[in-house]
Amino acid sequence: MLDYKGIPYKRTELLPVISKGVLRAMGFPGVTVPAIKLDDGRKVQGSLEISRELERIRPEPPLFPTDPAEREKVEGAERWAEQVPQARARQLIWWAMKRDRTPLVSFAEGAKLPVPIGIAIKTAAPIVEISGRVNGADDANVRMALAAMPEMLEYADRLIADGVMGGDQPNAADFQLAPSLRLMMTMEDLLPIIGGRPCGELAIRLVPHFPGHIPSVFPSAWVRQAAGEATV
Repeated sequence: MLDYKGIPYKRTELLPVISKGVLRAMGFPGVTVPAIKLDDGRKVQGSLEISRELERIRPEPPLFPTDPAEREKVEGAERWAEQVPQARARQLIWWAMKRDRTPLVSFAEGAKLPVPIGIAIKTAAPIVEISGRVNGADDANVRMALAAMPEMLEYADRLIADGVMGGDQPNAADFQLAPSLRLMMTMEDLLPIIGGRPCGELAIRLVPHFPGHIPSVFPSAWVRQAAGEATV
């Protein structure tokens, strides 16, 4: 969204879990990311809050329609994308990382972490374990997330077909959904399920490069459910 609006920024990358203490030390009221500090010193956290603040300080190009009814639709889609695809993407990724931390290196491409990447990866076990618990990345939740994948993707495609998302000019809902889908598409099991759909094409258009790669990791029956195939 910052790039889209042409707002210059400096990005600071934090390690999961440890970020909570860092944000507090920096004076942010909460412990979640994304978080931004504006030129006037104000601090804003959460993607929904940030999209509205960016719209206020730089109205053009817009993230929301001017028509109230159309804006309500975009805001609803934005909330859904924040609550559903984002949460499920985190569950799936942390579940996979708990089984094999090797792919963490691929996600660190281009990262500027406060410690050397090699050390960060070698000492990541506690972070991965805590992040998995925080995000509910257990077998039951992950299997439910995969089983609900067809419904989630169909809903996203329907929003695109209805013109709420996926227009020539991206909006806040597009920017909310695309990164979560792109994160899921770093997983070999999910890339063919998401990639050819309208929502997958939207994700690639808005986030053409997303570092990271996770080899096939889910049980085949779970993957078939994610693809909408009947299982016994």
